[in-house]
Amino acid sequence: MLHNIRSMHNVGSVFRSADGFGIQKLYLSGFTPVPPRPEISKAALGAEEFVPWEQVNAVDLLSELGKTHTIIGIEQTNQSENMVTYQPDNRPFCIIMGNEVKGLDSELFPFIHTFLEIPQFGKKHSFNVSVTAGISLYALFQKIENISA
Repeated sequence: MLHNIRSMHNVGSVFRSADGFGIQKLYLSGFTPVPPRPEISKAALGAEEFVPWEQVNAVDLLSELGKTHTIIGIEQTNQSENMVTYQPDNRPFCIIMGNEVKGLDSELFPFIHTFLEIPQFGKKHSFNVSVTAGISLYALFQKIENISA
């Protein structure tokens, strides 16, 4: 789920990563732009045609999905777990990423079961949201493969 993402290029890039990892559905909420838009297509390279997506109300979706899925917020908080050491359960999950500058809206925090952060060693402690999506998808899918093996 992408919530309040400003950049159409970031949205397109996440569509491309979502396709690469076989994501079942990409949810777009808040003011996140939706296809069809040339700027999204430029970065997605057509992935927006293959990845199912839906424009949603974030609170409504998370309150419903939270009944059957683990909701994972990618955010640096006092409660965040290190993505490297995180051990997922066997439930399906929904990853939510927020605004490029402000991160996840605090109104969504009550619906999030687990906050994860990517270890960082530089000065900024910040990745572009599309880079965060790629890192997070890779790390979580690697853990799922280890669970099912």
